Amino acid sequence: MSILTLHELLEAGAHFGHQTNRWNPKMRPFIFGARNGIYIIDLQQTLARARGVYTQVAQMAAAGKVILFVGTKRQGQEVIQQEASRCGMPYVNHRWLGGTLTNFETVKKSIAKLKGIETMKEDGTYDLLQKKEVGRTEKLRAKLDRALGGVKNMSRLPDALFVVDTVRESIAVAEANKLRIPVIAMVDTNSDPTKVQIPIPANDDAVRAIQLVTRLIADAVLAGNPNAAELLGIEPEPVDIAATALAATEPVVESPAAAPGLLPGNEA
Repeated sequence: MSILTLHELLEAGAHFGHQTNRWNPKMRPFIFGARNGIYIIDLQQTLARARGVYTQVAQMAAAGKVILFVGTKRQGQEVIQQEASRCGMPYVNHRWLGGTLTNFETVKKSIAKLKGIETMKEDGTYDLLQKKEVGRTEKLRAKLDRALGGVKNMSRLPDALFVVDTVRESIAVAEANKLRIPVIAMVDTNSDPTKVQIPIPANDDAVRAIQLVTRLIADAVLAGNPNAAELLGIEPEPVDIAATALAATEPVVESPAAAPGLLPGNEA
């Protein structure tokens, strides 16, 4: 089963890290080298971890687990919404509200308010409101939908988070850690991989790299949970957990060193 290829990662620029003076030393094990003052991520590790993550996420989905997709940076907002929606999982793609996890009971009250307003629009109650009241209510609905629209159907805490950019989403990661909710995350060379349970080393600033990894997670959910696929009217992809796990242990023959233009400079 071909989950992800070195060529796709290279084409997406997944190997480009940050400038060498803007790195986190804890990322050293995931760095291949440096070129022109930019750290190069070891895509062999990216591939191996992507294969393993695919298997783990498929198994979680098969067990009915909920994975919350989190990515509020401009480059990832659209793909986070699209891929999470495609696989029927909740998401946060605008500002993370502090307490989304650690104060979830309060957040649920705001979600109930949002759903109440949506019901008013559907059952015609809006027609009974005065014009000014409609304006105020619609403004509140838009505000709540922007903040909570992606989690309005999340009735309980998620079983795991998938995060794009752990530096930007540090509050979300901290809340998950506090509640011992596992975090799967794209980690760039400025990230702290010790704060997440399942790091995937990759450029978290490139749109195409974000698309590749986020799509991988969504595909794994659909592969492991046929019910979610049927709910969305999508033909589920059969997943062979054993075969995928075996593939994750196979050595990756290709190496960034063999790719044109990726000759390392200073080693990390």
